[in-house]
Amino acid sequence: MQVDDRTLGLRLGVAATMSAALLVPVALLAAFVMGDWMPLHNLDATVSDRLHVFAVAHPSWAEAMRVWSVVFGPMALRVAALVLVVWLIRRHRARQLALWVVVTMVTGGVLAALLKLLVGRDRPELLDPVARAAGYSFPSGHAANAALTAGVFLLVLLPFARERPGRRALLWTVAIVVTVVTGVCRVVLGVHFTSDVVAGWLLGVAVVAATTVAFRLHQDRRRRPAAVEGVEPELADGPPAGRA
Repeated sequence: MQVDDRTLGLRLGVAATMSAALLVPVALLAAFVMGDWMPLHNLDATVSDRLHVFAVAHPSWAEAMRVWSVVFGPMALRVAALVLVVWLIRRHRARQLALWVVVTMVTGGVLAALLKLLVGRDRPELLDPVARAAGYSFPSGHAANAALTAGVFLLVLLPFARERPGRRALLWTVAIVVTVVTGVCRVVLGVHFTSDVVAGWLLGVAVVAATTVAFRLHQDRRRRPAAVEGVEPELADGPPAGRA
């Protein structure tokens, strides 16, 4: 158990450090955007213009990206997270984990909304837009919620992939693809700058890391076994005897 405790402490330290490290570039990007830092402004404008040319020239791709943005939009992902919460609550032993999911999604969503109001960045202005979106641009809510939801599902489901490398690889692949493609779609559609999406990704991952540290510290105080993978590995063991 001593080795497990050391492993848990190391992983918690890594997660806490990663969370803090990811918030630093988010803050820097916000400062650069608010200060209208020309190198970032020029980079964002160049990428947006070139991807917009692609979107206009390939309307079928643009339509596919619009559909993807709806299917993996913030509201749809929140509904998916709610379904996950209901499933966890029905497992009896996983109610604390369900609370972690709720706290993670709400915290990330609130922080993203507050940053939008604080930075107040307008969305890209294009002569022939292929899509439109309301509200401020920085950070991307789609990118942030994709990272939040992918992280939540990944950490909850990893315990079910014990000693199954193929299933574990599939979980990681789906989480990464959903997060990356959702963000890229927003830039190609011309409703976000690249820095908006990058900030959304970083914010989402940072929130997941921070809430995971808090949850595992709480579980450690209750003397739960150290995690091998995922937030609560005991989840895959099923409900206690007599409470199926």
